[in-house]
Amino acid sequence: MFQVLYPLIQAIQPFLIPLCFCLAWAIVILSLMTVWLAIKDGVANAKRMHQIPCSHCQFFTNDYRLKCTIHPSVANSEQAINCRDYCAANQSITLN
Repeated sequence: MFQVLYPLIQAIQPFLIPLCFCLAWAIVILSLMTVWLAIKDGVANAKRMHQIPCSHCQFFTNDYRLKCTIHPSVANSEQAINCRDYCAANQSITLN
């Protein structure tokens, strides 16, 4: 059976080495691109999470049962980035 395939293997062999070389480099490049994109997405996510002002707010309790006295459902989440009730911890509250 192998004698029948031998001429086919001999005909393909000059193309196998360059093909394998290109495929190996393609796999290396794709792996590096995947790692780069993962790092890029991680940095973007970290920047977005550092915009959450809850830990510096006066209404933040630092208790896992009630994190924020005004908006407990959105505390420490992306929805709290532009919180309209944010008040810095060192700032005093004035009532109108």
